[in-house]
Amino acid sequence: MDLILQTILPFAGVLIVLIVVHELGHYITAKLTGVKVLEAGLGYPPRIWGFTWRGTLYSINWLPLGGFVRLLGEEDPSDPNSLAAKPRWVRLIVLFAGSGMNFLLPIFLFAVAFMIPREVNVGLTQITGVAPQSPAEEAGLKPGDVILAIDGDEVRDVREVSLAIRLNIGETVDFNVKHSDGVVENIPVHARWTPPKGQGPTGIQIGSLYSFTEKESFPPWEAIPKGWTATIDSLILARNEVISMVKGGSAPEVTGPVGIAQATGEIVEQSGWQTLLEFAALLSINLAIINILPLPMLDGGRIAFVLLEIVRRGRRIAPEKEAIVHLVGLALIITSAVVITYFDVIRLIRGDSLF
Repeated sequence: MDLILQTILPFAGVLIVLIVVHELGHYITAKLTGVKVLEAGLGYPPRIWGFTWRGTLYSINWLPLGGFVRLLGEEDPSDPNSLAAKPRWVRLIVLFAGSGMNFLLPIFLFAVAFMIPREVNVGLTQITGVAPQSPAEEAGLKPGDVILAIDGDEVRDVREVSLAIRLNIGETVDFNVKHSDGVVENIPVHARWTPPKGQGPTGIQIGSLYSFTEKESFPPWEAIPKGWTATIDSLILARNEVISMVKGGSAPEVTGPVGIAQATGEIVEQSGWQTLLEFAALLSINLAIINILPLPMLDGGRIAFVLLEIVRRGRRIAPEKEAIVHLVGLALIITSAVVITYFDVIRLIRGDSLF
């Protein structure tokens, strides 16, 4: 029972919210643009119960892991109410709307997290080590220096210092530090894309100095802008991860539903339900990014066919050929999911953590 309450229920709740919000984007834009929605389902078949209203079947299904929206003619334009028969701009809006909702959801989730009272670490951040021949050493940072601000913004703890550096990888970061002799100085330091193993972008190690905690929460009019900022920061971090990987850095660890369920349980156990909101926001951003990638069967793959049609000046790929491409894509996605799940299960058996 403890396992269910700690792992399965939070995981199922997060997954249902993310997928339902995604499908709601497709549903709303399809209805507004005259695309016939054949079915809008909560959960996945087999069906438990359903009713038809205004030409759409609304169903409740046995597998409670999200939901789906089934549109008429996603590849076949023979029916005027089908998705494929609509103008290209309509198809692009409907196809992108799912990911668009997943980009908007984190603003709300982060904002709610900011409104809930929580204990936050507050204290000075001290440089405890500087790697030889690193940008930090070349710029003049030294062990014992206390970081007061980065790029003009005060930093309250180690987490904020680390975040500020990771948000500015590839750029010069302005450190406002207080040296051990009491002198305060601004020192520009370059943040590298691909640092040596064991080093960070600037080459410094940091620790807390006189750290303590205090309770913090924000009213809605402050929490919503903070939610927007946190969402933009998360997108920048995701972009930096991709660029770093392309430039030769280490690839991020890939996990599937089992791994996400494990991470969800660990978060609830270690940090509570408030951190789960932030985790769900990050998952929503990841879901949005993955879905707009130009991969067959995903929204991005269908968007790619619409863009290809524009490049071909209105000549579309035959519906049968497009359907085959998406079918192959589905097979590859299922195969990848099985492989990833296998390694997730192996990690669970070994007792390894994702964090």
